[in-house]
Amino acid sequence: MARGRVQMKRIENPVHRQVTFCKRRAGLLKKARELSVLCDAEIGVVIFSAHGKLYELATKGTMQGLIERYTNYNGGTPPDEAIAEPIEAKKEIDMLKQEIEILQKGLRYMFGGGSEIMTLDELVVLEKHLEIWIYHIRSAKMDILFQEIQMLRNKEGILNAANKYLQDKIEENSSNTDFTTINTNMPHPLTVANNIF
Repeated sequence: MARGRVQMKRIENPVHRQVTFCKRRAGLLKKARELSVLCDAEIGVVIFSAHGKLYELATKGTMQGLIERYTNYNGGTPPDEAIAEPIEAKKEIDMLKQEIEILQKGLRYMFGGGSEIMTLDELVVLEKHLEIWIYHIRSAKMDILFQEIQMLRNKEGILNAANKYLQDKIEENSSNTDFTTINTNMPHPLTVANNIF
C-alpha cells in the first residue's frame, strides 16, 4: 500500500516532530554519504535541531577544511577562530540550571515540602511547564486511546467475520437437512393398551 503525500507544514505534535526530525535527518545524512561514494563528491552537511543541537557530516576530510575551501572558493574571509559556541553553551547550561531550580522549587511548593514562597515570574515559568507537561500527557493519552480504538475495531472486524462465517455454516447445514413430514396417523407401537382401569 503506497503512502500518500506528506503535507509540507510544521508538525504540531512535538513528539511526532522529534521522531520525524530524527528519521529524516538520518535519511538525509545517508543520501549525502551515498552521493559522495557514488560520484566521488566532497559533501558537507550542517543541521541545527530546534533545540540548537548541531549535527554535521563531512564526507572527505573535516568540516573545518570544507568551510575553508568554501570561503576560499567564494573569495570571502575565513570564519573567526574564536567561535562563540562555548559562550552559547555556557549560557544554555546556566539557563537550564535555573530552569531546573525553579522546577524543583515549584515541586516543593506544590507538595508542601518547603516553606519557600515563589515569585510571580517563577510561578509563570512553572505554569508554562505544567501546561507543556499536560499537553504531552494528553498527546500520549490520545495516542494510546487511538491505538486502543484501532485494536477494538480490528477485534470487531474479526468477530463480524466469525459471526458471518457461522451464519453461513448454519444456513448451509439447514439447507442440506431434508425434513420430511412424518405420518402420525399410525398407531404408536410402543403404546400398550392398559386394561387395568
